[in-house]
Amino acid sequence: MLAATRRAACLLLQAKDSIESGVLTGIQRHTRTSQRSMSGALIQRIKELEDELEKLRSQLEENTEAGEDMGGKSCSPSSESPGCTMSDENTRSSKKKSGKERPFDFGSHPRRHVALKLAYLGWAYQGFAVQENTDNTVEARMFEALLKTRLIQERQSSNYHRCGRTDKGVSAFSQVITIDLRSSQFCGGLGVSLPEHLDPSAKSKASTFELPYVKMLNRVLPQDIRILDWAPAEQGFSARFDCQSRTYRYYFPRGSLDVELMANAAKRYEGTHDFRNLCKMDVGNGVLQFERTILSASVEPVRPQQVSSTEQYDLFVFEIKGLAFLYHQVRCMMAVLLLIGQKLEAPEIINELLDVKNNPRKPQYSMAVDYPLVLYDCHFEGLNWQQETEEVNHVLSSLQRHWTQSTIKAHVLLGMIQGLEERGGVSSNHCWLVEGSRQKNYRPLLERPCCESLETRINHFVKRGRLEREEGENGDETIHRGKKSKRSHDACSPSVSSEIPKQSLSTKEED
Repeated sequence: MLAATRRAACLLLQAKDSIESGVLTGIQRHTRTSQRSMSGALIQRIKELEDELEKLRSQLEENTEAGEDMGGKSCSPSSESPGCTMSDENTRSSKKKSGKERPFDFGSHPRRHVALKLAYLGWAYQGFAVQENTDNTVEARMFEALLKTRLIQERQSSNYHRCGRTDKGVSAFSQVITIDLRSSQFCGGLGVSLPEHLDPSAKSKASTFELPYVKMLNRVLPQDIRILDWAPAEQGFSARFDCQSRTYRYYFPRGSLDVELMANAAKRYEGTHDFRNLCKMDVGNGVLQFERTILSASVEPVRPQQVSSTEQYDLFVFEIKGLAFLYHQVRCMMAVLLLIGQKLEAPEIINELLDVKNNPRKPQYSMAVDYPLVLYDCHFEGLNWQQETEEVNHVLSSLQRHWTQSTIKAHVLLGMIQGLEERGGVSSNHCWLVEGSRQKNYRPLLERPCCESLETRINHFVKRGRLEREEGENGDETIHRGKKSKRSHDACSPSVSSEIPKQSLSTKEED
């Protein structure tokens, strides 16, 4: 009844419009020709239609009120009237605009502890980890993507761990993080936590396939940050503490360097040593233990056929594999190798710097620049990495595009350099991979002024409240972070320092 009434009202409105239009046209025509009065029959017909329309409007209002009381709709979905359809659409549109977006119910979805492997070009970023003074970090972009895709509700409750904390300008090919993500596995599985109040009907909707984490994140991440693989993991699995080894690569051209001498010297880094003279001591953040184990260290040509070559533009790579690394450790180790390659220092300088009993304080020297350094691999056992072939191909295409552009630019520069050399220009022997300016007269490392000792740095931060001393039951001294510590890192089990017994120490994977 309601639909028929509306349909009749709409048709009468159209009839009225047509009649009024015809009457006005007739009036104009009649006025121009005879200037006689309007036809009485037409006027009477208009009045009758107006009266009928008023009755229909009253009936329509009564039916509409009755329909609202019954919870019904004011317009039938089967109505063919254009006016009714537009009214219904406008109502829905206004509700959509005025209504707030319904919050996403994370509590109704399972969560899954997973490992994510990512690659990034770090040259445009201020490092990997989130920082207080800038949001231009890889980690900041990554969490923006995780929140945008609603894979996590917030960082604080995501059970997040990172494998390495790369520095400003440093890239990575296999950085790994562990985190709890939203899951589609209502029937459970490795690393899956089900909602506390699980609707029984949800299991019938369970998908045999997990959410496409790699595709979801890569669609919203910047082009220079890519997720490569993901793997389900046990709840207690940590990207930081369960990493078996980390491998860094540092690329450099031959130039005038004695790369064979560098390769022999690099072997001296292997083994377990105290690397306080080959890192930046981050005492203020609780890093008081500097022993690290290096599994392998080598200097090799990027292309094997370059072994017998003497071309100064051939590229080499310093590859170092260890259990964990200190702040700026790889760049300091590389800086010393560059001094050896320039024959400014003998290979024995490495043994001298590792001898902290005779040389407890680090000589002042500049470390190698950041951009050639790559966190190339983080090795884990027991993870079953899930690859998405389509995404791998997308990442490969993107890297090939970057490589094409960079290689062409490099050869444009090389052509100009060779052109100037052909004109009689003499190439500089300066090493461009060390920060700061080179002094005219080189001063050997062991003759330079030294940085503060570990004990002096500890006393400095104890006075500032960043560290606190406590005396143990046996008279041993324990040092831990103070209340004024700027930031805290994930704690590691206490170990023993070579200078200060039984300290509360923290290891820190950062370069």
